[in-house]
Amino acid sequence: MTVGAEESGAVPPEPPVEAVEIFGDALPKARRYAELLADDGVRRGLIGPREVPRLWERHLINCAVVEELLPEGAEVVDIGSGAGLPGLVLGLLRPDVRMILLEPLLRRTVFLDEAVEILDLPNVEVRRGRAEEAHGDLLTDFVTARAVAPLPRLAGWALPLLRKGGSLLALKGEQAEAELVAAEQAVSKLRPNVSDVIRVGRGKVEPATTVVRVTVTSDGGPSPSGSQKSRDGKKKRGRKR
Repeated sequence: MTVGAEESGAVPPEPPVEAVEIFGDALPKARRYAELLADDGVRRGLIGPREVPRLWERHLINCAVVEELLPEGAEVVDIGSGAGLPGLVLGLLRPDVRMILLEPLLRRTVFLDEAVEILDLPNVEVRRGRAEEAHGDLLTDFVTARAVAPLPRLAGWALPLLRKGGSLLALKGEQAEAELVAAEQAVSKLRPNVSDVIRVGRGKVEPATTVVRVTVTSDGGPSPSGSQKSRDGKKKRGRKR
């Protein structure tokens, strides 16, 4: 049975004003999830104890603003879900989105299953497995990931899961642009795509959340040489048939 945060002594801070605005009606579930992270998440080694005081700003809000990129009714696979960041946050914030939390480690999937049940999230499914094992099985609109792997490896796992026009949304840090430049050739060989770095949550969270977005432009298969430009004429990293 899950122990309450108050019982264990690990109590997350009160949600800041920004959280009230961002989560809206979903704030009670977000607060309960913060309690689970501060208690079971720490005891099971899913997050470090030093993260508890900054759960809202550094983790929950940072993930929540990615919902700006998800259209209504989107299907999303969150790979390497870990403690549920960002997939579970997006699932509780957006009940219209169908979310699959894909995680290979048993102790993490047990936590995620418990959290989904406690938070009553019928739109969220937990699957144990690796992303590369789901190739040919899962096909989705978006793949999300946070602190999972370097971009070339992450793209190799994620792009085969995407429908044409689907996007990998990789939450990255301050060096996102440099990482994308360094990964250009490797990512371009996987599937024809366009890629960019965007920042979401401006005016809601400081700093804004940085996302590397890689959108596939074909039904599948490796990409031959050639470059692709976005509609505004700026060169985007990618290859075109």
